[in-house]
Amino acid sequence: MQPPPSLCGRALVALVLACGLSRIWGEDRGFPPARATPLLQTAEIMTPPTKTLWPKGSNASLARSVAPAEMPKGERTGGSPPRTISPPPCQGPIEIKETFKYINTVVSCLVFVLGIIGNSTLLRIIYKNKCMRNGPNILIASLALGDLLHIVIDIPINVYKLLAEDWPFGAEMCKLVPFIQKASVGITVLSLCALSIDRYRAVASWSRIKGIGVPKWTAVEIVLIWVVSVVLAVPEAIGFDMITMDYKGSYLRICLLHPVQKTAFMQFYKTAKDWWLFSFYFCLPLAITAFFYTLMTCEMLRKKSGMQIALNDHLKQRREVAKTVFCLVLVFALCWLPLHLSRILKLTLYNQNDPNRCELLSFLLVLDYIGINMASLNSCINPIALYLVSKRFKNCFKSCLCCWCQSFEEKQSLEEKQSCLKFKANDHGYDNFRSSNKYSSS
Repeated sequence: MQPPPSLCGRALVALVLACGLSRIWGEDRGFPPARATPLLQTAEIMTPPTKTLWPKGSNASLARSVAPAEMPKGERTGGSPPRTISPPPCQGPIEIKETFKYINTVVSCLVFVLGIIGNSTLLRIIYKNKCMRNGPNILIASLALGDLLHIVIDIPINVYKLLAEDWPFGAEMCKLVPFIQKASVGITVLSLCALSIDRYRAVASWSRIKGIGVPKWTAVEIVLIWVVSVVLAVPEAIGFDMITMDYKGSYLRICLLHPVQKTAFMQFYKTAKDWWLFSFYFCLPLAITAFFYTLMTCEMLRKKSGMQIALNDHLKQRREVAKTVFCLVLVFALCWLPLHLSRILKLTLYNQNDPNRCELLSFLLVLDYIGINMASLNSCINPIALYLVSKRFKNCFKSCLCCWCQSFEEKQSLEEKQSCLKFKANDHGYDNFRSSNKYSSS
């Protein structure tokens, strides 16, 4: 028969049980679920528990793109969720947020200055120079105008959101800012798609473009691009709203995608938003560009043997435009890939109950901040890419920036005027060439 446990043994067992229960109680009362944290939840911070401040400024400055936040299980309805045991919060993301806060501010200021100068100059070049008023350049001007609206309205507000805790701009601006962000991204995506299709049509139907001017179909394309982009951005204006939260005895106003949506469509939009952004606003322009540029390459190889030597200059001009459009699509892909990659990895790999989740969360947060900055750069990098790739745009940029206060027509270089005349002559020569081939074949 075993002797009864001593008083010391009983006290030790009671102490161990008390420590375990206190730890579980502390995790249950003191820490929100990991999935409810605003990390990687751009501008859509969830409604936090009382006495918990969410780092609203961390990712709320995302330029022209936001991702849907996820609610903890049990919080999708109005009832109180059951208490669940959650692992302790990660400390690394807080340090990362403080580090990137100032980096994002510097990048946003750089984008603001370069974007206004570059896009304004690009619009002025196409408006003042008649030789630049053709279908592709008008689409590029539409793209630049969308970027300029985003830079002027969204960038200053995003910088303020990054540094401040409170949202002072009211519910109207809370809905307007994400609406303009999404509309601007839509204009960029659809303009790139239209440019890729236009380049294929220019190669497949050489007689379609005659001289300088804006085809009627291009004007219709631009109107459709803006209308569709605005319509697709309407859910952002509907879903975003202000929420007032209590923190340390004071009330903070936060602008976010509301965690409780009123209609079934908005609930579905909030749930599927990450995949919608990735498929339509990223994969679509890349797929369309790859498809039509493959067709264009095959068409050029097929017609190469029958082309007239006199059309070499004309062909070089169209190849340069095609190279410029491809460069714009490539820049778009590089700028937006890190942001979409971080969102998709979080949806597919992140698990709130994984004990090693902190390392993955820190990596995703760094990737998310890098993606935010690169997505912001896309608003100002298109004029720079045009300057580096296109000789005509490079000459026009030099003339316009050096002589901003003078008439552009007076400072237009002789080379640009000759290129316009050569463009018309080549079109006329090719029409004669096609006519002669037609009669000879008949």
